[in-house]
Amino acid sequence: MPTHEPDRRETGPSLERILGLIDPGMLDVVVAPRGTGVPVTDVVLHDPGEEREDDGARAAAGLILLAVGVEAASPEALDVLRAADRAGAAAVVMRPGARGPRAELVEAAGRGRTALLTRRPGQGWTEVLGRLRTALVHSGPAGTAGVTGLRPGDLSGLANTVAALVGGAITIEDPQSRVLAYSRLDHEPDPMRRLTILGQEVPRWRVDELRASGFFRTLWSTEDVVRLPADDRYAERLAIAVRHGSEVLGSIWAAADGRPLAEDAAAALRTAARAAVPHLSHHQTWGLAAARAREGAVHALLRGDVRSAQEAGVTADRPYAVVVAEAYDGPGEETCDGRGADAYDAQGTPDGRGAGTPGGRAGRRALDVLALQAAAYRPGCVTARSGRRLYVLVPAGDGEAGPARTLLASARSVPRDVVLAGAGPVAAGPAGLPASREAAELVVRVLRERAARLPAGEVRSAVAAYDEMVPEATVLRLLDRVEPLWGALSGPVHAMVEHDRVHGSAYGDSVTAYLDASCDTGTAARRLNVHPNTLRYRLRRARELFGVDPADPAVRLLAEIGLRLAARRPHRTGSP
Repeated sequence: MPTHEPDRRETGPSLERILGLIDPGMLDVVVAPRGTGVPVTDVVLHDPGEEREDDGARAAAGLILLAVGVEAASPEALDVLRAADRAGAAAVVMRPGARGPRAELVEAAGRGRTALLTRRPGQGWTEVLGRLRTALVHSGPAGTAGVTGLRPGDLSGLANTVAALVGGAITIEDPQSRVLAYSRLDHEPDPMRRLTILGQEVPRWRVDELRASGFFRTLWSTEDVVRLPADDRYAERLAIAVRHGSEVLGSIWAAADGRPLAEDAAAALRTAARAAVPHLSHHQTWGLAAARAREGAVHALLRGDVRSAQEAGVTADRPYAVVVAEAYDGPGEETCDGRGADAYDAQGTPDGRGAGTPGGRAGRRALDVLALQAAAYRPGCVTARSGRRLYVLVPAGDGEAGPARTLLASARSVPRDVVLAGAGPVAAGPAGLPASREAAELVVRVLRERAARLPAGEVRSAVAAYDEMVPEATVLRLLDRVEPLWGALSGPVHAMVEHDRVHGSAYGDSVTAYLDASCDTGTAARRLNVHPNTLRYRLRRARELFGVDPADPAVRLLAEIGLRLAARRPHRTGSP
């Protein structure tokens, strides 16, 4: 087998180093005629249909070519390998197929210069591309003095380090202007920085403004720092795009933070942009996958799988309280069982019903803000999203839910959006978290039922701890047990509820208001916004038509049960 010295014009980390940084078993080296010490310059997708004979002998020098759609056992595989070899590719990756590489292909690879690799079954091309590119940037050249020593993907650490170098406040954003990390708030931020951090993205109107002015076009088309002068609203800003080859991974923004930016701030940002490449690449490939895995572990832990505690980031011998926050968008978001779209079912898994209809973008933004506040509130807070709900595991001292209460109070600071949040009792360890979660969800259900009885304009964010809601939460538990039996029965209350459903009448609403007001007609009429005589007429008709007489203790109890159960289902209301 011939061997060759690497071409002096080829520079970059070795193929061996790149393969050592990806998941073991993702790729198999079939033949490496020059060994795995050959340098790699980039990783690209290879389309055999675009291959040209006159592209030049060094068109793909040092590249790892991913031959998407090419099977190592197919007749075209030999043509692809020979073309890659002529172009000077470091390696070509193919799908192995059921039978593996043909003997003819292996022999041809041994006589050439390009390594032949195969992709393991079950590995997608997108994942392979991402992992290889991430490994490549992690093996990149130096030139980032002052911002080294960070663990891969530590964007917050990078932001704080760069902030010290430029003498200002730093945000790191993705290409869609969403905030990935920001530096510590050592000074009061200007209004734009405050809006950006709270919303976890640059406000849409500001993005539109910068796009219309041509700022983004300049930012994405240059490798240098772009200046955004100060005006009567906001402080001066410097921004630079973070690039890997032709791909834009994101941007770094520096804002004057109560003091002028350092004289060499632009030079520091150029260094930071180079240093940020492996971290943003890691975030794209491993960071997001790790976050999804960690979130899945949190949900498994809340279902009772204590083995997931370590992966979820929960300390086994530390007490926690579970906080549940829900974005509320009206009574129609409940499911027919009244638990809400993101409740855990009887088997302990999120049922996902209604997950495609969360409480609007504003509601999701409110939960994003709460998740951000949770992360900043206390080390060790663990969060997980499910539809329009946010679950937070808050470290607490034995026997007190103070930390959870403090975090819940921040729900009221989210402007305009309605958030309902509840805290379960403190659990001594991971095994007690499902019970704390269930209690917190009951609190949210109580708050949701309260909100559903209010006019839309009067609904506000609400927070509570379970020990404040024990009676109402207990009623919900009882109703959950009674509901299957109630549906198989019939009687006066059933007849009234069915009449309301079919005819759009409001007898049930009238009786409910009367009972909620402790049978005080005047108070109930004010809550319904009707004259007391109108309410008396409706109550009399309910008694005449259906036999629903609130003066009868047995009927009153049945009405309390039946109307509470009926309120769990969307129904039309109107006048009789």
